[in-house]
Amino acid sequence: VTRHRIEDGVEKGITSTQGLIAQGRGEAFDYLLGERTIDSADAATRAAAAHLLLARHPVLSVNGNVAALCPGEMVDLAEAVGADLEVNLFGRTEQRVQAIVEHLRDHGATGVKGLAADARIPNLSHERAKVDADGIYDADVVLVPLEDGDRAEALGAMNKTEIVIDLNPLSRSARVAAVPIIDNIIRAVPNVARHARELRESGADLEAIVEAFDAEATLADAEQVIRSSSAD
Repeated sequence: VTRHRIEDGVEKGITSTQGLIAQGRGEAFDYLLGERTIDSADAATRAAAAHLLLARHPVLSVNGNVAALCPGEMVDLAEAVGADLEVNLFGRTEQRVQAIVEHLRDHGATGVKGLAADARIPNLSHERAKVDADGIYDADVVLVPLEDGDRAEALGAMNKTEIVIDLNPLSRSARVAAVPIIDNIIRAVPNVARHARELRESGADLEAIVEAFDAEATLADAEQVIRSSSAD
């Protein structure tokens, strides 16, 4: 089903052909994780929800694979935490950005950012440097699912709190994130939304949850699960 979504995304002009390669790589790691949300990943989604609820200006970044795999779930998460959605692409064309914006709107989004591209992330030379001044550039907390390492490092250098969803615990993106979620995006995004609503309803101490989270332990646990599975 997920492969079909990516294939359909390519046909619609939403997903790049490189996205097909990324999907295959992710499937391999997910297989080694047992195609399940491990406990450390669930704890990371809870910490991510706390960060987003505490944020001054949270933004959820959307690329072609994200738009193909979980558009409605991203819209739901944005509503749950009061975040903006912004389209940001490595292989950026105005046609692709517009297609993804319209795709998100078809799934209930309003006011999707990414078309203006009136600011740049410093020290990036490719198209992903282009962001909206009142979107990712201004954000204090950014969710960057299915991320590439150089932009993750550049956003970190801007002192933004990064939440990264990545099935590879050894990737640059996951290792520079304040909150690395080592899980499949189709499970992680709805889990963050669920935790956000539960935390808001319970009146939990969000700052305590943020402080207690250990990114290094999260990465180490995911790596151990993957290595144990591959050894079996």
